[in-house]
Order: sequence, then structure tokens, then C-alpha cells
Amino acid sequence: MNTNQIIRVSIVEDIREIREALRVLINGSEGFECRHVFPDAEDAIDNMPADDVDVVLMDISLPRMDGIECMKILKPAMPDVQFMICTVHDDDDHVFNGLKTGAAGYILKRTSPAQILEAISDIYAGGSPMSSEIARRVVAMIRKQGTPSPEAELLTERENEILDLLSQGYLYKEIATHLFISKLTVKKHIHNIYEKLQVQNRVEALNKVRR
Repeated sequence: MNTNQIIRVSIVEDIREIREALRVLINGSEGFECRHVFPDAEDAIDNMPADDVDVVLMDISLPRMDGIECMKILKPAMPDVQFMICTVHDDDDHVFNGLKTGAAGYILKRTSPAQILEAISDIYAGGSPMSSEIARRVVAMIRKQGTPSPEAELLTERENEILDLLSQGYLYKEIATHLFISKLTVKKHIHNIYEKLQVQNRVEALNKVRR
């Protein structure tokens, strides 16, 4: 577990230009450090140390083994590490399989540098960041699964409202602005939501509420 304030990031990305751009962005930003970069899944599996990383940015389209298969191997060996997919793929199959495998976040490569850093901070703090397009797909997929479950009644009206905004891809500070409350209050509500539903992230929460 990282006890300092620096978020240690590893990158698994086969395109050199993107890999290096992410490394420069992370190392050039206060509070972040890129500790490792890997050009393929096999290199990451062989050489990524579980005790020297907090967040992994994982591409899906990798040579030979893809990023989803890579996560299936790495995730059980690194239970405290947060995996965030960073890819060009925004179709339902990739989104569903990526999140089902254990990714707690899913952002697209066209995400702005500032939003990438915010997503890394969010996932490190226990959030489940997603690009807005991805969040809409997740909501649509979950809604197809059926009507709200009895678990939805465990939440207050405000908690359901915040969960709905999370499902749309809103960040904590955006929820605070939208609802005219503080970011700290938003965090407290989200903590209560996860505790009541006995889940760890927004995807699990939405699955319980709309299973």
C-alpha cells in the first residue's frame, strides 16, 4: 500500500508515441510518478512489481495477448492495484469485458491530459472514472438487464441522485457543482452508497441497483 502522496502509475501500451506521451504527462505533473512502462502484456506480466504501483493504465489492443487477458492474470496477483483501461475501443463488448475482468475505470485515449490525471486521482481515491461516452454505454447495458432491485430502496433520494450522476460520467467536483453541495459532501454520500450496497465502485453499485 502506498503510504506517501505520490500516485505510482504503470503503463501498458504498445504504441511508443502514446506510451511516451503518457509517461511525460504523468512525470511532469505534481503528485504523480510513472514507475514503469510496458510495450505488451507479456512484458507487464513478467516484470510489473505488485508492490511498486498504485494505478495501471491498460490498453486493450496489444500485440499477441490483449489487455483484457492481461488483466485476468495480473488482477488476482495485485488485488490492491487499481486498473484503468485507456483505449480507443468504446463498443459494448470491450466495455463489458473490460469492466467484468476487474477494471475500475475506463477512459478513451482522446481524453484530455487534465482529465486523464483527474481520472488517475479519482481511481486511486476509490472512484470509478469513465469517459462520458463509456458511462452512457454502461447505464444502457445495465438498464437492459431489468428494473431496479430492492437494493435501490436502501438509498436516500439524494444518494440515488448522486449514483445516477456517477453513472453519467460526472466527476466528484462536477456533482458538487451540479447539486450545489461541497465535494466533501459528495464523497460522504458516495461512501454511504458503497457501504449500504456493500460494493467498492460505481459499476458494482449500478449493477446492484438495476440488476
